Amino acid sequence: MSRILSHLHPQPEDQILKLTALFRDDPRPVKLDLGVGVYRNAAGQTPVMRAVKAAEKQLWQDETSKSYTSLAGDPGFHKVMRDLVLGDAVDHTRVAAAATVGGTGALSIALDLVKRAAPGATVWVSDPTWPNHVPIIGKCGLASNVYRYFDAENRAVNFSAMMEDLARVAPGDVVLLHGCCHNPTGANLTLPEWQEVARLLTQTGALPLIDLAYQGFGDGLEEDAAATRLVAAACPDTLIAASCSKNFGIYRERTGIVLAVTPDAAAQGVVQGNLAALNRLTYSFPPDHGARLVTMVLESPALRADWQAELEDIRTSMLGLRRQLADELRARTGSDRFGFLAQHRGMFSRLGAKPEQVARLRDEHGIYMVGDSRMNIAGLSPATVPALATAIAACGI
Repeated sequence: MSRILSHLHPQPEDQILKLTALFRDDPRPVKLDLGVGVYRNAAGQTPVMRAVKAAEKQLWQDETSKSYTSLAGDPGFHKVMRDLVLGDAVDHTRVAAAATVGGTGALSIALDLVKRAAPGATVWVSDPTWPNHVPIIGKCGLASNVYRYFDAENRAVNFSAMMEDLARVAPGDVVLLHGCCHNPTGANLTLPEWQEVARLLTQTGALPLIDLAYQGFGDGLEEDAAATRLVAAACPDTLIAASCSKNFGIYRERTGIVLAVTPDAAAQGVVQGNLAALNRLTYSFPPDHGARLVTMVLESPALRADWQAELEDIRTSMLGLRRQLADELRARTGSDRFGFLAQHRGMFSRLGAKPEQVARLRDEHGIYMVGDSRMNIAGLSPATVPALATAIAACGI
């Protein structure tokens, strides 16, 4: 009798999902979930964006077939996302693309492509990085290493240490970079620093892989794409994994794209064929519904204008929450040590609390955040910021 499945080992529980379950089961009427990385408005809801809702209604009326598109997804989606992410930074004939199952799928396909091209490559990730990065790298059969990135004491990028580590990257290795709104720290490189990184990658012969999950959540759509465009223009080849979950609010539609900037048009054809083949092996044809909505929004001047206006409201609301929290903490602690919150960008920041202080926030105040004190700024509202600030001060953080 076969007992193959009995050889499987239990998998570690996802800490964020565990936190979500603890929050759900907490009977206290006043509690705050700052763990899961989902945008919420002041009412605590994750709304369907107006332009997306309008596009869905139009699609329901006009769509005549649910047949497959192509192995790499719809070319119209490729075009609008290439333009959104890269603009005119590179010749479009050099860019291969494939629609994927979310930004996570884009990372997986990009790393599978690396595995095909350079199976001995090491993928370097920032310390810290998104918790799923290293497991995905391992799943794709690649080795990983870390480069220093965040100075936990100063809550800022340790750029000199980062550059020192990246100088040790071997030719043909991959450097995974956060295009904007670094997760989990919220601390980003400046454009001059990005220029130095691009120059170093070109010198070492390393391949940049840019995870662009939050375009539009930091300093604006164009501003958040500037670093990605800079690197793509400077390096002979670049991989980009872009997600539509946050900026279009279509989390459950799992919509993403992998873009590969190649040295020339001839290489583009080869890479495009490999991306299509990897999609075929992974899930045959990629899902189209979310990609179709994104395409419709970006192709329609009216829908695009409404989408950009709502996205800008989301972005500025998070900036407002950051400033409010920094101000409230200054008032309660008499210190400017939390000023970094107003300087960071995106959904996340690391508070700098010890695990036992994070536990106190949860147990004594009903405030849930990840054990390393990463908190989701978008889980706050103007009404809940004062309570958070009071709890942080009370826990001696």
